[in-house]
Amino acid sequence: MNYVPKEVFLTSGVGKHKEKLTSFEMALRDAFISNFNLVKVSSILPPHCKVITKEKGLMKLNAGQVVYCVMSSNQTNEPHRLISASIGLAVPGDRNKYGYLSEHHSFGESNGKAGDYAEDLAAEMLATTLGINNEEIEWNERKKTWKLNKEIVRTSNVTQSTVGEKNGLWTSVIAAAIFI
Repeated sequence: MNYVPKEVFLTSGVGKHKEKLTSFEMALRDAFISNFNLVKVSSILPPHCKVITKEKGLMKLNAGQVVYCVMSSNQTNEPHRLISASIGLAVPGDRNKYGYLSEHHSFGESNGKAGDYAEDLAAEMLATTLGINNEEIEWNERKKTWKLNKEIVRTSNVTQSTVGEKNGLWTSVIAAAIFI
């Protein structure tokens, strides 16, 4: 089968439960993707793959369907421990080229810090495939875009962070890019 996704959406969730597996399931439910058979894939955003809203994407999928995704997850049963999971997305200006998705999970990082790191990681991976070195990479704060040599790259992320449940329940976070 030669399947190339045409669309992707980003989602995230949190789950808490006395059982580790169930807390992960609860995070999937919170992200609205627990009813799919998820297959993790590596980090390539196909050429011409359109980023759509979660709501539009969910309407195109059926319960039990095999769905490809890039997923980051993290878990703890340590009370008050800050955990995060993030997916970074780097979309090249030339949509005939492929982009990158990055997975990042960490302890002690806020949503903003983990999300920025995941975006930077995706942009850096894309830059290396374009043959661009660090001196040719420039961030435009006003436009919120990367300029990699002459290539304009849009980045975004989906990140979920939370603190471990105070009574030691398992706490899970997930972030995912769901392909359609």
